Formats: sequence, structure tokens, C-alpha cells
Amino acid sequence: MMMKSYDVAVIGAGHAGCEAAMAAARAGATVLLVTLNLDHIAQMSCNPAIGGIAKGQVVREIDAMGGVQGIVTDAATIQFRMLNRTKGPAVWSPRSQCDKVNYQRGMKLWLEEMPNLDILQAEVTGFLVENEEIVGIENQFGDRISCRAVVLTTGTFLNGRLHYGLRNFPGGRAGDFPAGSLSGALAGQLGLKLGRLKTGTPPRILAKTIDFSAMQLQAAEQCEEQFSCWDPDLRPALPEAARHDLPCYQVYSTDATAEIVRRNLQFSPMYQGVIKGIGTRYCPSFEDKVVRFPHHPRHLLFLEPEGAQTREYYINGISTSLPPEVQREMIHSVPGLENAVISRYAYAIEYDFLPPEQLERTLRIKRYRNLFAAGQINGTSGYEEAAGQGLLAGLNAARTAAGRSLCELGRDQSYIGVMIDDLTTKEIVEPYRLFTSRAEYRLVLRQDNADLRLCEWAWRNNLLPQKKFDRFQEYRKLLTSTLCELREKRHAGKPLLVHLKDLEENTPLEHASEAIPFPAAMFPPLPDNRLGRRVWREVLVEARYDGYLQREAAEIEKLRKLENWPIPADIDYGRISGLGNESRQKLEKIRPTTLAQAGRIDGVTPSDIALLQVCLMRRAAKGESR
Repeated sequence: MMMKSYDVAVIGAGHAGCEAAMAAARAGATVLLVTLNLDHIAQMSCNPAIGGIAKGQVVREIDAMGGVQGIVTDAATIQFRMLNRTKGPAVWSPRSQCDKVNYQRGMKLWLEEMPNLDILQAEVTGFLVENEEIVGIENQFGDRISCRAVVLTTGTFLNGRLHYGLRNFPGGRAGDFPAGSLSGALAGQLGLKLGRLKTGTPPRILAKTIDFSAMQLQAAEQCEEQFSCWDPDLRPALPEAARHDLPCYQVYSTDATAEIVRRNLQFSPMYQGVIKGIGTRYCPSFEDKVVRFPHHPRHLLFLEPEGAQTREYYINGISTSLPPEVQREMIHSVPGLENAVISRYAYAIEYDFLPPEQLERTLRIKRYRNLFAAGQINGTSGYEEAAGQGLLAGLNAARTAAGRSLCELGRDQSYIGVMIDDLTTKEIVEPYRLFTSRAEYRLVLRQDNADLRLCEWAWRNNLLPQKKFDRFQEYRKLLTSTLCELREKRHAGKPLLVHLKDLEENTPLEHASEAIPFPAAMFPPLPDNRLGRRVWREVLVEARYDGYLQREAAEIEKLRKLENWPIPADIDYGRISGLGNESRQKLEKIRPTTLAQAGRIDGVTPSDIALLQVCLMRRAAKGESR
């Protein structure tokens, strides 16, 4: 039966799906979000936290583009910390421990109240295709829903399989059934290539059975910082966490923990070849840590509350797929957990994904002009990486439905751009994880300046509402005028900005008059409010790193020149003489869209890029499109 028609259909309501659906709706599309269970929208299947190294920067970028993850996180926060404070601001990263139920409810409420957005509990089982174009989706109820574009955000649900030791069961995650029919439709009906990945999660334990006195307390930071840059009057009313200052705890595993693992490796599905999917190198299971790092007698674990109104704790650092009876023995070998009761067993999960060489940097699947993918289906890991992809995929799906050109985010513009470029350029053989070290220009891509980098771009592309853009312009105008004045005014022969370079970045605005090394009357006046304090913090960063920022700006300009060399889709790499075989194969497989992207492909050498550039110049001289 044919139902109501939509511009965009989003399949899956995890962190990618929520941002995709709302970005498409903000961009003017009518949207249907389809998910297996409405009560599990935006569920935190693993760690009940948002942010962290590089991930915190992504959430700030989502927020700057009108996205919702940062605002929902602020409402659900039960502990906030700014990581890497002892290092430079290029790697400062916000992180919030969240009340996971509160987060789910806040996201679901926002979706329900969003104009032009409907949600439906159903399983998508296939696609309606005409002339190599998706024209609709169908579900297990027989509904046929026409649409102009589709976004796949299926998480770990495609042919998902849960492993508890040598026992395994079908599942999208614990408590949810998998999406088996959709996996078959992607491969069989649409002819897409699928691969297999693996991830995992640790056990949860009951607080009343933990001896916290044997652990080191990690208190919440008392600071004005939040994820969202927007003032309260620009945020919707969302359910608030009961407390925002709950502590976490640190403890180490022991030699006994490692010995228990070694003694039971014959029950590990990973080490017995039962699991075929590839796991992430940067978030290994505990048995992987023991086997790969035998010289480490102990490993750091974090006990993190799952919410303000639950007494379950998440044990960060002890993800495992060993059997339940072994898990209990492992937990009891950790100081303070000798009598701990496990409420939910750890498990590993295998799932299908789309190897991302099938993607363009717009997150469109190359084979279909109106099919997009975001999140773990693209080979990534993490709520934040998924949400960042979802926002861009949703925007581009809406633009496709409206017949408009597609958008990209550059490596010089955002961490989201770095991630997507990596996905579509590098060979993904394990779940991708974002780090600050992956960004060449991380001093420019700081967590504190995401709005300066992305608000105007988002506003021009209909992602950011006018009210938010007006508020941003107020901040940018004050910051720009303050920096101009500090560069023009001089004291002792030097610009005032130079005199500020030795001040600590965390110097409070209220102490500025005593801290600045020139007469306080020379400093441009700033209001004693959140706006003034934001400008002051940004000024201190600009002052200390001014020379480095100028150097990065010059490097970014070189990159942009190469990005302005488009590579036509019909180029025949086989006809470019001199290219190495490996380079030719990689270029054919990935089909880069610019000279800069071609230069980032593993195995493509600078001499190959020079040959490619000559080829493009010859095409241009002949009047062909570059």
C-alpha cells in the first residue's frame, strides 16, 4: 500500500539518523525517520558519554551548524570535563558523562516536535528502484513509501550477531533484533558491496555492590563550559538530568585479571575464529590488551555512572566477549569489585557495513544519485562521528530532493571534513576512529572556534536558523573589533596582542586588569557576561598562537589551490602513461574528485600527482573539462 510521499527517508534513529533527519528538515525537506523501536531512539548502546579527544570538537561543530547533539548532551550531562587542559588548546576536548535515559528522551522529544518530520516504528525490508534511482522504501507491513532521497544510518543492525563467549545470537545490540532483510536488499537488490566489522561493550555493575573506597575519585569540573555555544533562550525545553556533578572513579586491573583472561582464551570467540569481523585497533577488547601488551601488568579502568536516576555503572576499559562466568571472575579480581554484581553482561557484536570506497565526500553512494549513508555503516565508530556524518548526509539528501548541488566539508574546515575525507580516501580495514593527530590543521580546528569556522557556512546552506546566526554575528563582531584594536594599539613599541601572548589561556576575565602587562585602560572594554568571557578566552588563544595560526593559514591556502583542481569523473587512469600500477589501481578504486584528495591516497606518490596534474592541464588546453 502506498503511503504519504516524503522528500527524504532516513533509515535508523541512532545518533547519525537523528542528526540526518533533523538536518534535512531544517534544510526544508519533508522527512520520514524509520526505526525498529521508537523507545530506543538515540540509545547509548556503549559508553554513556559524549565527546572526548577529537570527538568533542565534532560535537561543537555539529552545534555550530544548528545540530542537536550538543544541546541534548548539555541537558543530559551528569559530569563535564575539559580533557587535555595541561596541553595546548589545539587538543583541548570537551567530554560529558550523560544520563543515558535522559539523553534518549530529550532526543526523542525534539524529533517529535520538529516541523516537517515524521517518525515510524517499522523495519525497512527493501527499496523501490526505477532507472537506477531510489524512488521509495518498503517495510515488513507492506507499506510502500515514496521519497526523493534515502539516508542509511543502520548502526550495528545489519545482520548483527551478539557473542557471549562461544554462544552467539542474532541481534542489533543487546535487547534488539537485527535488520536482516535490509542487509540482503543492499547487496542483492542494490548490488552494493558489504563487509563485516566487529565492536564490543563492557559489563555493567550495580553500585550497591561496589567498594568505592578502594578507588580514586574523579570529580566533575566546576566551570561555565558546555557543549553548545548557544544561549538558553535559543534552545528548546528538554528533560534535564537530576544532577550535573556526579563523580566517576578510577581503578586498575590486576595480574590476577590478566591471568584469568589468559586461562580462558579458548572460550574467546575472537581467538577461536568464531568472529570474522575486524575490530577497532584503538578500542581493543580486554583480552586483546592482555595478549598484545603482556608487558603491562595492569590496565586503567573507569567506573562511570549510567545516569542520575539509576545505580548501574559502566566499566570503561574492560570490553570483552568472554563468557559470563569468566566475566564475573574477571570483575571480582579488581580492587573494590570483589563482591560486585553484574547487571548486564559484556558482549561483542558483528555487523555488515558498506566499505566506504563506494562513497563520495558528500556521503552519497556513487552508484545511486539519491542514496546516502552515515555512521557505522560507513565503517566508523562512536556516537559523535556518526552524528557528524548524519548532519552532512541529511543536508545533502534534502538538497538532492530539491534538485540542488551537494555540499562538502573540507579538511581545513572541520574535523567532520577530516573524517569524511579519510573514509573516502584511505582503505578502511577496521572501524575508523577520529583523533586530533589525524588533522593537519588542528590548531585552526579547535573546539573553541567551531562557530567561527562553520556558522556562516551552515546559515548559507539553510542549516542554521536566522536567530542563531544573528547571535553568532554579535559574537563575531565583538571578537573581530577587539582583535583589530589589540593589533593596532601599541605599548612599548609592540602591538597589545603581542603583550598578551604569555598569559595563561584560562586566565579569568575578572582578573584581566591585574594580569595584562600594560595599562588596563588600553584594553578594549568587554561586557562582564558569557559573551565577554568567550571573547576574552578567544583573544588569549589568538595572542599566544598568532604566528602558528598564520603559518597554518598559509598551508591551508596551498591545500585549497589543489582542491580547486577537480578531477573529471570520466578520466581514464589507464591512459596516463608513467603511473605506477599500485597508484593506478588505487585511483581507479577511489575515484578522487580533486587533486588534493588524490594526493592523500595511500600508495599515490608525489610524482604520480605531477603526472595527473599534467594530464589535467592538457585536457584543459584542449577545451575539455578538467
